[in-house]
Amino acid sequence: MEHSISQVAKMAGISSRALRHYDEIGVLRPARVSANGYRWYGRPELLRLQRIMLLRELGMPLDLIAATLDGETDELVALRGHRERLAAERDRLDRILDTVDRTIAGLSGERPISDEDFFTGLAEGRRRLREDLRARYGAKAEAQVAVAERSTSEWTRREYERAADEGRRLLARLSAARRRGVAPDAPEALDLVAGHYAAVRALWPADAAAYHALGELIQDNPEQRAIVAAEDPELPSWLARAVQAYAVHRLGHA
Repeated sequence: MEHSISQVAKMAGISSRALRHYDEIGVLRPARVSANGYRWYGRPELLRLQRIMLLRELGMPLDLIAATLDGETDELVALRGHRERLAAERDRLDRILDTVDRTIAGLSGERPISDEDFFTGLAEGRRRLREDLRARYGAKAEAQVAVAERSTSEWTRREYERAADEGRRLLARLSAARRRGVAPDAPEALDLVAGHYAAVRALWPADAAAYHALGELIQDNPEQRAIVAAEDPELPSWLARAVQAYAVHRLGHA
């Protein structure tokens, strides 16, 4: 038995637009498209959609879902790797939640809290980032993070909040471009990434090679990926490619 796109959307609780997007990017093709352009789905497509929705519920990006379901990536290996990223993100959020709880306790008068305590979770995140960079790229990359830390060591809470707000607005613009179908290496994308590069350079002296490596970090480091995915679950992979394209086309990375 076949079902129309509107019937499948109603059964699955998603929009017809999402199903058309899945078709466009190749993650879920209809069983057939009739002469009038209508998409029709059979039992195999419904089963594939069920798996897609399960993996999406776990937060897996669509490009990895497509590779997994098409057999390019072992599903069990992909799920285990994704579980590790989810666990790391859970731990990160637990640490941030602890900082928030202590802040609430301090502001409500339940117990005193020092200014340093406001940044405990963030400092721990920077420590783990340094360790990841050392493991990936050596002591030189780790040292560059130390430069960034020194440049922000005198920041006030207001300055941290302003930087975070500017970062969110930039990610929102990048996400909007991705959702409109802008390719990561298109001129429009590179113009937007110029703002990202400027923000990075304001904190540490990333050259073309270092910025290219940052693309890999956005994709693979659980915490860095989570920061970007908080704006748009599909953005980390897109931004990683855009950052690397910027390093090649605008910064001359070989």
